[in-house]
Amino acid sequence: MDWGTCSAVELLAALRSGAVTSVELTDDAIARIERDDKAINAICVPDFDRARAAARRADEARARGEDRPLLGIPVTVKESYDVAGLPTTWGMPAHRDFVPTEDAVQVSRLKAAGAVVLGKTNVPLGLQDIQSFNEIYGTTNNPWDVSRTAGGSSGGSAAALAAGFGALSIGSDLAGSLRTPAHFCGVHAHKPTLGLAATRGMVPPAEAALPVEQDLAVVGPMARNARDLTLLLDVMAGPDPLTLGVAHRVALPPARHERLTGFRVLVLDEHPCIPTGSAVRAGVHRIGAALSDGGARVEQHSPQLPDLSRAATLYMQLLVSGSVARFPQDSLPTPSGDSLDATRLRAMTFSHQDWMWANHERELHRHAWRHLFAEFDAVVCPITPTPAFPHDHTPNPMERTIDIDGSAHPYFDQLVWAGLATTPGLPATAVPAGRSAEGLPVGVQVIGPMFEDRTPLRLAELLDSVA
Repeated sequence: MDWGTCSAVELLAALRSGAVTSVELTDDAIARIERDDKAINAICVPDFDRARAAARRADEARARGEDRPLLGIPVTVKESYDVAGLPTTWGMPAHRDFVPTEDAVQVSRLKAAGAVVLGKTNVPLGLQDIQSFNEIYGTTNNPWDVSRTAGGSSGGSAAALAAGFGALSIGSDLAGSLRTPAHFCGVHAHKPTLGLAATRGMVPPAEAALPVEQDLAVVGPMARNARDLTLLLDVMAGPDPLTLGVAHRVALPPARHERLTGFRVLVLDEHPCIPTGSAVRAGVHRIGAALSDGGARVEQHSPQLPDLSRAATLYMQLLVSGSVARFPQDSLPTPSGDSLDATRLRAMTFSHQDWMWANHERELHRHAWRHLFAEFDAVVCPITPTPAFPHDHTPNPMERTIDIDGSAHPYFDQLVWAGLATTPGLPATAVPAGRSAEGLPVGVQVIGPMFEDRTPLRLAELLDSVA
């Protein structure tokens, strides 16, 4: 049996039947990493000795009759999560020796569910790139083409899953950091509804791990299929025990429909701020056709859809003003013009009043999505305009461009599709949608109503079954 290609659900069935042990699964995953990761560089902080010990404990627990949600399943963890005894650097050289003494809340939940942590996966500097490279750990390559990026900032996790290094991983998403790497590497990811999963311990190194209410950022699951996403989200979901006691289970509503025939889906392939490359457009059309052929009601237009140009501007304002809040103000530029590049530069000097106005507009924007989801159950659209692009380590990312079918566009403009779900805090599931002409993976995102995460997850699972 090729355990490295199996889903977590399949591995759990094999563990329960006695067909395999956690020690065997863990040894198999470690052997894969030692054999293949030199070319990929996904696992930046291995923790193999403790993983083998955890696997032995999992087998002993199962022998006693225990059966927890992830008991004995090998997993990886994004480097930005605190794991007691392992470095948390966020790729920043100044913090290469920072070692937390407590696990992040999500790492604690993984371990409580019985998962075996193989190690930590690579990230970009400060988690602020669409690629995963840094001075400490080097560059993570795409398993499908090592000359291309695996994405960021959860690029190491996506590459690890694509290469068979564990069945599950956990990452985070502020600007598509779960969805983009999944799209680039041909795996699945889910950006939960804002606030659904506690984030404490997913914090820049040396800062206090506190239960902070996030403005845009979430933590979420990554896997090789949609069913595994639901399995892992059920472990991750729930408030921080420091704020609401020790219980963390939440009662998410069921999916709106169980079969494709019930779903009403809006399919989008065009954005006014950036063109959609032909490979991604073809992927969107493949998913649209699969939905239609399966009996879903599919539409390409709706007057209820919020203005995408304004949504992109609002997203850049909120994203950038929050990301540079600690930068020295006298070092920031004063741009002019209406481009998204100019919007990003102006957002670097947002006052609190500026942010309050943007936040108010976000609430109006969020309400517009509520109206849309009275008419539709989900929106299918791109994650980025292209498949994985060649590595580009130009020091100033504002000087980089993204090539879309031979035309150059500002590098960070490709974030507008990710921002579609991030600004209003909506759940979004990344689903593979075939291959480009060069054989590169292409994915789409399935966006659902707020706190109805099971609806896009169920649609993603149904798409898995018909793909």
